[in-house]
Amino acid sequence: MTEGGVVEDAVPGAQGQGRPAAGPEFWRHVVEQLSTALMVVDPAGHVLAVNPAAERLLDRDAATVLGQDAHELLHREADGGTLLREQCPLLRALVEGTVSRGEGDRYRRGDGRLITISWSASPLTDSGSLRGMAVLFHDVTGDRSARRERAAYTSALEDLNERLTLVAEITDVLGQTLETDEALARLGRLLVPRLADWAAVDLRTGSGEVHRVAVTGPVGRDAGLEGGRERLPETGEADRSPLVRVLHGGDPALQNERDEAEPAEPPGSALAALHRDFLRTVRATSALTVPLGSRQRITGALTLARTDPAHPFDAENLEVVSDIGRRVGLVIDNARRFGRQRAVAEAMQRNLLAPPPQPGRLRLAARYQPAPAGSQVGGDWYDAFERKDGTLALVIGDVVGHDLTAAAGMAQLHGILRSLAWDHDGPPGAVVDRLDEAMPAITTVPMATLVLALLEGSPHTGPWTLRWTSAGHPPPLLLTRDGQGRYLEAGQGLLLGTPPGTGGGSRPNATLPLPPGSTLILYTDGLVEIPGSDLDTGLAHLRRHALALADAPLDTLCDHVLARMPPGSTDDVALLALRLPMP
Repeated sequence: MTEGGVVEDAVPGAQGQGRPAAGPEFWRHVVEQLSTALMVVDPAGHVLAVNPAAERLLDRDAATVLGQDAHELLHREADGGTLLREQCPLLRALVEGTVSRGEGDRYRRGDGRLITISWSASPLTDSGSLRGMAVLFHDVTGDRSARRERAAYTSALEDLNERLTLVAEITDVLGQTLETDEALARLGRLLVPRLADWAAVDLRTGSGEVHRVAVTGPVGRDAGLEGGRERLPETGEADRSPLVRVLHGGDPALQNERDEAEPAEPPGSALAALHRDFLRTVRATSALTVPLGSRQRITGALTLARTDPAHPFDAENLEVVSDIGRRVGLVIDNARRFGRQRAVAEAMQRNLLAPPPQPGRLRLAARYQPAPAGSQVGGDWYDAFERKDGTLALVIGDVVGHDLTAAAGMAQLHGILRSLAWDHDGPPGAVVDRLDEAMPAITTVPMATLVLALLEGSPHTGPWTLRWTSAGHPPPLLLTRDGQGRYLEAGQGLLLGTPPGTGGGSRPNATLPLPPGSTLILYTDGLVEIPGSDLDTGLAHLRRHALALADAPLDTLCDHVLARMPPGSTDDVALLALRLPMP
C-alpha cells in the first residue's frame, strides 16, 4: 500500500498474468496524482483503497476508511439519515458486475458535513472473476465543470481497464496451447474486431526468410492474403518499410493517413511490397507494426490495421500492442521448441517401430498414430518377430508418460523384451516376469502395460494356438469368420513396475486355438478411451467398427479403425493386427 492507501493489485493485470503494459509503478503514480477522488471496494462493498484526492474530499484518513462498509460509512439521505441498502445503485452495480454512474448522491464527510457527488464505477476483473469496483466521485455542489472532468477521467479509467483486461486475456488464452497455428488463430479472434479491423502475422523461418502465416479480417481468417507457401527473403535495414525495420530490431511503427509514413518511391523489396499491398488491399487508414518477441530474439511481426479514419491508432494503442507482441513472441517461440521436441520423439518412435514380418501365409499390419495437436508424444509401441523356436511373438505396450522420457523408456523396453522373448522358450508369463524384474535395474521406466502373445503353429498350414499374458493392458480383440467378435480377457496380471509382493506368484497365461481366417487386433488405450465416457463404451465402439471391417484387407481394416476413433482423444495409439489364412 502507498501513502494514500492505493493498493497496487487493485488494478487487474498487475500480477498473475504479467505486468501491465506500462508497468505497475507508472499506473500507481497515475492513481495517486488524479485530482478526482478514487475509491476501490471489494465485491461486498468494503473499502480496499482510497487515493489522496478521496482522503481530502471525504475529510477522512485512509487508515480510518480501509475495511469499512462504504455504503454504511458514507451514503446518506438528503436529511442525513442512512440510505437503505436496497436503494444503493453502487451496491446493485457490484452485484451485477457492470459499469454504473450516479448523480446527486450524498456522502458524509469526516467533519459531519454532507456533500453532493457525481460518481462512476467500473468493475475490476481478473481472469473473468470480479475483484471489486473502482469508483470515481466528485463534489458537484455548485460546480458544473465537475461533470466534464468526471467524464474525462471516467473514460480514461474505463479505457485503462479495457486495455489491461485485453492484455491479460491474450496472455491467458495463448498460454493454453503449444501449437503455433492455433495460437495465431486465437490471437486473431481476440484482436479483431475488438482492437482492429485487420491483423496480420509475419514469422521468420529458419532459413532467413519471412512468411505471412495469418491474416484475420472482419469475417475471420483470410487465406487469400496469407501468402500461401510463399516465403520472402529478409532485406537490409536500409529498407524503409515499417515491417522490414521492425523485423530488424527497429522501434514499433505507427502509420496514419495524415503521416507520410510510406516512402513515395516504390518499395525496396518484395517484403516491403507485401506489406504495402496488404494495407492498400484492406484500405487501412491507420496501422501498427510491432515485433513479436524481444529485441534480442525477434520471432516475427504483428500488424494491426483500422479502416475508419475517425478512429486512428494512437501512442497508447502502440504501447499496448507492443506489449502484446512481446507476449505472443514468447508463445510462438515456446511452440516452436515444443514442435522440434515432438518431431524428434515421433521420428524416434517410428524408426523403432519397424514394419512387422510376413511369415508364410500369415499377414500382419501395424500402425502408430501420434496424439492429436496440442498433446505430446507418448510411449505407445508394438513389435512382432519370430523367436528362436519359430513361434511368432506379438507385443503391444504403453509406457507411462507423454514426453521424450516416455518415448525413450519405450525404446528400452522394446530392446530388452525382444532379447528375453527370442532366447526364452517358456510361456509368455515367464518372459514378462523376467522383464518386470529387470526393468528397475536397467531402464528408467517407472510403470508400463503390455500384452505378449505367442502364436504357435506352421505359418503356412497351422493349426494355430495363441498363448498370451497381459500386464494390465486392454484385452486383445478376436474377430472370426462367422461374424463374432470377442475380447480375450483371460491372462490378466499386474502392471509392470508394480511394487514387489503386491501380486504374489507368477504371471498368468492364457491359451486359445485360433480358427482359420480369424483376425487378432492388439491396441493401446488411446483407441478406446473416449473423453467423458467409460471404458466399456470405448471397447464396444471398437468392437462394432472392427466387425464391420472384418472382411476388408488387413491394411484397410487398420486405417479405417484409426479413422473412426472417437473425437477428443489426447493420447497416441499403437495398433497391431494379425490375420490367419483360410485352409
